Amino acid sequence: MSKPLAPNPAEPAEPGIDSSARSGIVGPSVGSSVGPRIRHEQRTIDAMLAIYCRDHHRLHHRPGTRHCAECEQLRLYAHQRLASCPFQEEKPVCNRCEVHCYSAVKREQVRAVMRYAGPRMPLRHPWLALRHLLDKLRRVPSLARVLARTKTRRRTNTKEHDQP
Repeated sequence: MSKPLAPNPAEPAEPGIDSSARSGIVGPSVGSSVGPRIRHEQRTIDAMLAIYCRDHHRLHHRPGTRHCAECEQLRLYAHQRLASCPFQEEKPVCNRCEVHCYSAVKREQVRAVMRYAGPRMPLRHPWLALRHLLDKLRRVPSLARVLARTKTRRRTNTKEHDQP
């Protein structure tokens, strides 16, 4: 089982990224906190990228990191997209989702990573793999229903704050 690596102190901090994000612990610090479902998805993509990168980009690794520069960029992109997912805690697995959050190029890159790392996940990260399989059984929520619920919550919260 791999442990999260400490951030490289020689590396400059990326703007808008929490220093712990480079170690694979959390996603972008964009001012909004993400829930446990999104953090779990971020851990899963981190594990898949680590498997893929180790086996495909071994020569490009920087000392003390889990990913090469290309895979690290993809990881940060995935974390940012997950953090801004409209479904949040009701998020289905990406391949069953009606919203395509990733650009076409990034989507193909992530698919390649998942095709390679997916079959290897049960051996290297059995609990993440099991949870991902269970997540595939989740009902896929309607985007319109989720957005309507979110809009209603915002209106209710605004009214509560406006009252003295």
